[in-house]
Amino acid sequence: MIQEISTFPILGFPLVAYLGAITFLSFLFTALIGYTNFKGTQKISFRWHPRMAVTSIILAIIHGILGLAYLGIIP
Repeated sequence: MIQEISTFPILGFPLVAYLGAITFLSFLFTALIGYTNFKGTQKISFRWHPRMAVTSIILAIIHGILGLAYLGIIP
């Protein structure tokens, strides 16, 4: 079941690939929030930094599970 979800094709690529790109962008956005607040050019409130960190970690866990299913390690 999970393997079917991870290999679901969207525009020729499996879902797990798109989720990996979204996860990477989420981590970059989280780092950007922290960096801009550190430099003093606060465009986004620091309240969003922990929220984005939790979101990024959840996305990474889901991506990891789907990636293992894609490789056939999780049936």
